[in-house]
Amino acid sequence: MLRFLTRRALGAIIILFLLVLLTYLAVMTLPVDQAQLNCPKGCSPQQLATVRRNMGLDKSHVEQVWEYIKGLFVGVDRGGFGYCNAPCLGYSNSRHQWVIDVIMSNYPATIMLALGGSAAFLIIGVSLGMLSAWKQGSIFDTVASSLSQLGQSTQIFFVAPLAMALFVTNLHWLDKPGYTPFTEDPITSITGMILPWLVMSIIFWSNYTRQVRSLMIEQLSEDHIRAARAKGMSNRYVWWRYALRGAMAPIVTIFGLDLGVVLSGAIITEVSFGIQGLGMLAVKSINSQDTQLELGVLLFSAAAILVFNIVVDAVYGVLDPRVRIG
Repeated sequence: MLRFLTRRALGAIIILFLLVLLTYLAVMTLPVDQAQLNCPKGCSPQQLATVRRNMGLDKSHVEQVWEYIKGLFVGVDRGGFGYCNAPCLGYSNSRHQWVIDVIMSNYPATIMLALGGSAAFLIIGVSLGMLSAWKQGSIFDTVASSLSQLGQSTQIFFVAPLAMALFVTNLHWLDKPGYTPFTEDPITSITGMILPWLVMSIIFWSNYTRQVRSLMIEQLSEDHIRAARAKGMSNRYVWWRYALRGAMAPIVTIFGLDLGVVLSGAIITEVSFGIQGLGMLAVKSINSQDTQLELGVLLFSAAAILVFNIVVDAVYGVLDPRVRIG
């Protein structure tokens, strides 16, 4: 298992390095003068040159890329901006802060939204899929399949305001969505995220319901399942011990592939509900043309996805030891 995870970690580092290289080079080609954005209105050519030197923009593209990568691991001196400790993601001209500090103050909301939404769609989707397979051909199976088709055709930005109007404004069943740190007020933290979790999970649990149903029905027709039943094992035992475990390995793989989509869904959900996370931060950085902040959010999100994928690979390796071979 250790060798398996080491290979995955090395692969993730290479991917992250290439992502840093490509995205930073792409940022350099944008028709935006970062020095001008960081220089106050009416600044003199001398002030502009000083800002350009502090940001390292007076160096060649190769040197700038090297300084950026160096800053990620050991930190870098940004002249008049001061010393940026590792991992240094640059300086935000719109916030007048180090990018990493801005991200660290906003990422908890996104992580909480993504984890809570993932838990919601896994619990709902897997449960409905299992019950649909168990009651194949019944009214419940028909209703669950219809709901999953309906859920797959919805969009977060369309459902969010309707859910707000119904459950918050009219019925008063749920609190107004918003992020509160769990350590400050656990109850408010959870109640403020219930509606965003459920809205974000709709598209995902709809897909997982169909996937789990199909996988469970396929597993129940396998030879080893029939052999287990022939040995006198109860349907309940066969269901939980053999069929469910066989169906979960592909689901874990699908979940790993969906992690990027989950973070994208979290970003859209944040904007829809006004939650101050990385999604809102990315939108504001684009509006303010803060390319260093845009790049920082992109790299941080990519690193989070890579870490989550390694965790998913580890879980998959436990469920199916064959993936650890070779």
